[in-house]
Amino acid sequence: MPTYEYVCENCDHRFEKFQSFKARPLKKCPECGKMRLNRLIGAGAGVIFKGSGFYQTDYRSDSYKEGQKKESNAASDKNSGKDKAKPDTCTGCTNNETCQKKPA
Repeated sequence: MPTYEYVCENCDHRFEKFQSFKARPLKKCPECGKMRLNRLIGAGAGVIFKGSGFYQTDYRSDSYKEGQKKESNAASDKNSGKDKAKPDTCTGCTNNETCQKKPA
């Protein structure tokens, strides 16, 4: 059952009401008693999933997971042999940022 938001055009009283989908919108303001109540259109509540089991990859077979593990190990072995040179840093830069200027 959704929660609907209402506002009175007469006294600007705002409130929420927990109602069934089939229930008719309220018309009478509980604050001033006038028949000037309008149900507002809202974004609704977002769905929040917590925990595992909500992604396609969570249900992969063991053979698929083993194949992915082998591929990632092979890729990391290839990249481990590469020479990783650090860029020169400029003494004039702040926070040890990598200098974009070419050395003189």
